[in-house]
Amino acid sequence: MVTAGGSGDAAASPLQFPTDYPIKVVGRSARDFRSRIDVVVLQHCPGLPAERVSERPSGAGNFISITYTIVAESREQVTTLVGALVATEGVLMVI
Repeated sequence: MVTAGGSGDAAASPLQFPTDYPIKVVGRSARDFRSRIDVVVLQHCPGLPAERVSERPSGAGNFISITYTIVAESREQVTTLVGALVATEGVLMVI
């Protein structure tokens, strides 16, 4: 649970680690978007198999969403990965 001050209590988390954890990254369709995001995810989750990654363009093709189903080892790993993704050029949203 995240408190009003923004800090979380890991003991209160309903998640038990390790766990499968989907992370969706949304950005504008660009030639190198997927490769930039792959690099960030693989830095935090080395060895993520290709079958745990799916990609979907928007109806008009202006945006793309990429879902990575990682095996999260800790809450800190997820928080660090999401922070790195948000800081990546071209990322509009991380869900």
